[in-house]
Amino acid sequence: MENTNIETNIQIKGMTCASCVSRIENQVKKIEGVIAVTVSLATESAKLVLTNKDSIKPALSAIEKSGYDILTKESELSIEGMTCASCVNRIESVLLKEPGVLSAIVNLATEKAKIKFVEDLINEEKIIKIITRAGYKASRAKSELKEEINEKAQQLKTDYIKLLIAATLSAPLVIPMIFEPFGFNFMLTGWIQLFLAAPVQFWLGARFYIAAWKAVKARSGNMDLLVSLGTTAAFGLSLYHIAIYGEHAGHDGIGALYFESSAVVITLVLLGKYLETRAKQQTSMAIKALQSLRPNIARVKRPEGDFEISIDEVSLGDIVIIKPGEKIPVDGLIISGSTQIDESFITGESLPVVKNLKDKVTGGSLNIDGLIQVETTALGTETTLARIIRLVENAQSAKAPIQRMVDKVSAVFVPIVILIATLTIVGWGLYSSDWESALINGVAVLVIACPCALGLATPTSIMVGTGLAAKAGILIKDAEALEIAHSVTVVAFDKTGTLTEGKPELTKIISNSISDEELIRISCALQSGSEHPLAKAIIEKSKEMGLSIEASSEVKALAGRGLEGNVGGVKYIIGTRRLMQEKVLDLSYFSSEALELENTGYTVSYLANESNKKIIGLMAFTDKIKDSARETIKKLNALNIKTVMITGDNAGAAKKVAESLGIFEVKAEVLPQDKSKVIEDLKRSGHIVAMVGDGINDAPALAAAHVGIAMATGTDVAMHTAGITLMRGNPLLIPDALEISKKTYNKIKQNLFWAFIYNIVGIPLAAFGLLNPVIAGAAMALSSVSVVSNALMLRKWKPASK
Repeated sequence: MENTNIETNIQIKGMTCASCVSRIENQVKKIEGVIAVTVSLATESAKLVLTNKDSIKPALSAIEKSGYDILTKESELSIEGMTCASCVNRIESVLLKEPGVLSAIVNLATEKAKIKFVEDLINEEKIIKIITRAGYKASRAKSELKEEINEKAQQLKTDYIKLLIAATLSAPLVIPMIFEPFGFNFMLTGWIQLFLAAPVQFWLGARFYIAAWKAVKARSGNMDLLVSLGTTAAFGLSLYHIAIYGEHAGHDGIGALYFESSAVVITLVLLGKYLETRAKQQTSMAIKALQSLRPNIARVKRPEGDFEISIDEVSLGDIVIIKPGEKIPVDGLIISGSTQIDESFITGESLPVVKNLKDKVTGGSLNIDGLIQVETTALGTETTLARIIRLVENAQSAKAPIQRMVDKVSAVFVPIVILIATLTIVGWGLYSSDWESALINGVAVLVIACPCALGLATPTSIMVGTGLAAKAGILIKDAEALEIAHSVTVVAFDKTGTLTEGKPELTKIISNSISDEELIRISCALQSGSEHPLAKAIIEKSKEMGLSIEASSEVKALAGRGLEGNVGGVKYIIGTRRLMQEKVLDLSYFSSEALELENTGYTVSYLANESNKKIIGLMAFTDKIKDSARETIKKLNALNIKTVMITGDNAGAAKKVAESLGIFEVKAEVLPQDKSKVIEDLKRSGHIVAMVGDGINDAPALAAAHVGIAMATGTDVAMHTAGITLMRGNPLLIPDALEISKKTYNKIKQNLFWAFIYNIVGIPLAAFGLLNPVIAGAAMALSSVSVVSNALMLRKWKPASK
């Protein structure tokens, strides 16, 4: 007997030892349909033997639940031929049936699909074939947006020409009908009407027949099927009357003709599609604007002279010369000159920024008034501009949670409409015995029903909203963050670098048995390799005092408390009051001064000689509160949003900052690993929580919050974890982010309301014979255009932080 078992190999990430192997094998063996599983630590793979392909996805899920990652690949495809939400649903459905496809997100507004798959099970070529079999044309997304824009502009021009031809051919069919109620009768003969309507129906309307046939072959339905059925019925009835009544058809009440209905409906749908496409292109203006910032040419310094070369030929380490008024072509460091730079496209900040030696510059920004030389540090997809574009594109192509409900409706929409149209024809025919009128009422039902508006309601709003946010300096990584942010009830802030400048100054030194210079010398030696703001303040102080930095050894960070290490053969510890208490050291010598300093807003750090168990010094730091922090808290309070400060700083300093800002709840002396617990507690109390931070120690809390908001002035870890990144350190961007989320979500709700109400009202009116097909076709075309136009009205939004 032939063996029908399926064998496959899966690449696995994260295995470290033999126990990982046994854990995965034990979990996967529990899955029904799995005959055997062999996991190899050496090749980091698992060989599966299964009875059927339906067991593959449960097996992959079991591996992930065991705590390991499956090696996957992501592909972005451009898809042609989608016309409505039913098309989106069909493509996603056929892809998700494939065992190797883990996720498929199709966006009607961008005409793109993002597919995550296991390359051992399926490849991009096969995915494209699957989409093609479903009735659509798929290809790899263009890497250059300009090329894609040019193609779409050419297509729009072609669509416009076809629309003009359709309108020209349809006008003689409609104009006599308009004047007939006023006593003017110059109705064309049936044969002339047929001559005018046939090209509209079968040439200009061919796109609907092609797409409808593909949908039928895929055992599905879409807008094209509804248009094709409706207009063909009207055209066919007219043709039948000409065959029976000849030249008398359509005159003196004999054999009414409906050529004008079929032609005008197709013309109106073409008009709707043209306006919809043009409006959809406007929704991607943010991406176009970002792409246009990148220069194509760079002036590179070589030993033999300066040369202008293509940006693609620039290498890391190349010295690029930028003259005043030119755009900076690469990310890099200034090695010669100083200037002012306009970085408004990244930060949303309209004022130029002064840049000097060793300062970073960003490709795409504008060099205003100085000649500078820049050493290239990033190119291509690794530049800040490229990453911003990637983030915005990902957010625009993502599917918001509210869209899931729309997908469920669109999956059954077309079959239900066809059923209603059939019942309308049968019902009217049996009731009135006028099967001709019954057929026309059925046509009106088919024509007015429009799943397009449902499919465009959410993605168009998200595209406009995320684009506007990016222009304001707010990068929204995913649609879910955009959707949730509007309902936030609590904003939790980290203190240092978020509400304060993050550049503390060492302003007070109190020594015990050693000199101030010795205290700073030892502290500086311990902190020389640290990126902590307090460490930088100590190093800066040592420079002011003219001290040299000594070597240290066995330095160890103590998370959230300080660090320990050896200097000159002696073991020292430096850090918070909590650390001193943990080491059971006597704080009494400094207690009164420390308490007074903390209560007046200072951050206090101690230095102790662990060898003799003695605290030998105290250092007090001040960090300036950001100018816009008070206004930010005021705005959030006005929105009835509760504010909370979570900091590792001492209670006195934290309370002083909080009081000056108007924050009434403070969680002080919180260790990094405990920040996320505070967020979880707020969530358990029923709040929708946003966490704002900028450091590595904020990453767990940013991930735990409903919405993580990171300052781009902070660490990459924080930005990767957060759903929203603020491209400049202005806290006023926080209420701006919440506001654009609210406005975008309101647009989504408005669009969905009108999309649903249009169908809920329009279909019954058509079924009861109160709409003729021409009016129904006009209403259908208007519905999609109105949804996209409503989304574009978001562009009136102006951020308060400007």
